[in-house]
Amino acid sequence: MSAKKDTEVLIGGRKYTISGYEEEDYLQRVATYINNKLREYNDIESFRKLQADMKATLIELNIADDYFKAKEQIEKLENDVESKDKDIFKFKHDLINAQVENEELKSQIEKLEKEKKELTLAKTKLEASLEESLLGPSTSNYNS
Repeated sequence: MSAKKDTEVLIGGRKYTISGYEEEDYLQRVATYINNKLREYNDIESFRKLQADMKATLIELNIADDYFKAKEQIEKLENDVESKDKDIFKFKHDLINAQVENEELKSQIEKLEKEKKELTLAKTKLEASLEESLLGPSTSNYNS
């Protein structure tokens, strides 16, 4: 585990020293986020008229709202990723099945082409045999 660090941040115009295990850059981003919320609310006239404790509570509620919305969005995205992972697994499975079927079909095509070749050769031999039996031996043998 990292060593605990002290980081100075400016929030609402006041300097704070924050101790934590996070990097200074992260803590400065958190302070910037809070300052942006303060600026956002200080632009609203009715907010500026509230007492300090009410202002703090409203900003805390707003930050908690941001947190829960972000958390909900993360859960939705994680569910989407999980769903897409399942789809990818299914598609990979379908692809493998299609590849296996393709190989089987190629094998069947090769077998049928070989069988066709053998049948064509047998047909040619039968035709030649039939011709010879009907017409007698070829006269070309006697001309030599």
